[in-house]
Amino acid sequence: MTLQLELLTDYFLAMPKMSGRRWTAPLRPLLMALVMAAAAACDERERLTFPSPGDSVGPVTTIDQPNGADTTVFPGSDLFVNGRTIDPDGVDTVYFFVIGGNQSFQPFHPSPVKDTVTFGIPITTFGLSGRTLTVQIYGVDAQGNQGGTSSRQIHIR
Repeated sequence: MTLQLELLTDYFLAMPKMSGRRWTAPLRPLLMALVMAAAAACDERERLTFPSPGDSVGPVTTIDQPNGADTTVFPGSDLFVNGRTIDPDGVDTVYFFVIGGNQSFQPFHPSPVKDTVTFGIPITTFGLSGRTLTVQIYGVDAQGNQGGTSSRQIHIR
């Protein structure tokens, strides 16, 4: 027994006849439209992001030096006030205030925003004999939450 197929009904033999120029010409505009749509879909798009809720708590500022809440110094040399401001949302700005003296400091803006900012400011004591200075420092995090104020009193003899 043998299987006989006619040439016109054979699938593989009929395909070359169908793939002639007359079948592909009407498909060219459709093919070009599909290619253009695919190219447009591949453009760079903004990613969908969700802001982190944060902790809604401002930064914690600690003054490491001078060590105690009240410090007594002799007039003359500069006294450095050192410390750090910490916030997991990132510290945006640290503010410094000296009350009772003749000094002021610009706010510090770390760039880029950091979780921990270390600071040191020189307090002038020359010519301030008998005065008491109050140093106040606080931070604001990247979400705009203000932290508590850390302060020291400096008595100048």
